[in-house]
Order: sequence, then C-alpha cells, then structure tokens
Amino acid sequence: VQLQAFGGGLVQPGGSLRLSCAASGTIFINNAWGWYRQAVGKQREKVATITIAGNTNYADSVKGRFTISRDNAKNTVYLQMNSLKPEDTAVYYCKQGRTLALLSVAGYWGQGTQVTVSS
Repeated sequence: VQLQAFGGGLVQPGGSLRLSCAASGTIFINNAWGWYRQAVGKQREKVATITIAGNTNYADSVKGRFTISRDNAKNTVYLQMNSLKPEDTAVYYCKQGRTLALLSVAGYWGQGTQVTVSS
C-alpha cells in the first residue's frame, strides 16, 4: 500500500486548509484511516481517525475545528481544517491500518505534508 498526501501549505491564523491522502495498492476491507502530526521538537500525535463505517475520533485540541472524512470508492481520506491556529503548525501524516485496532500499532504511512499557520 502506498499513500500520497496533498494539500499542505501556509495559511493565516483563522484560515482553512483541506488535506487529502490517496492510497494505492492492496485495499483492506475493514481499513481505518488516521491523520497524525508532528511539530518541531515534539512527538508525533494523533489528530483524528475514521473507521470503514465512518466512526470518527478527534484529539481534544482539534475538536470542533477539524473534520476527517473518507471516500471509500477512491480509497482516499480527507482532513478539513478550519479556524487554524499557530499551534496547528506541523507536518501532517496520513496512515492506513487494516483495522482501527491495528492502526495504532501498525499500518502504512504517507510521506507527510507541511502545514504552517502564521501571519
């Protein structure tokens, strides 16, 4: 499985960005997707996850501002980011796991896309 992430960039505080990540290769029937991020000098953290059924989970820091969604026909996941803050600045990574349970311990990573929130 290969993942390709798109959509990062520079945005002002309060602005919006939409990240997308497309998977190619083997498709797992019950796969789960996740978005993670890593800021300079910090550990990688989970931002949001979504199951094959569309059940979602968010980090407290992004609840109400970010929305994860998926298009199963395109094997693609999205992260709509609104009301962006400087502390959202990080490299964002997508990840696909065979199941939600396996997502945290195994899976396939995308290459990362830089999101910078600055005036």
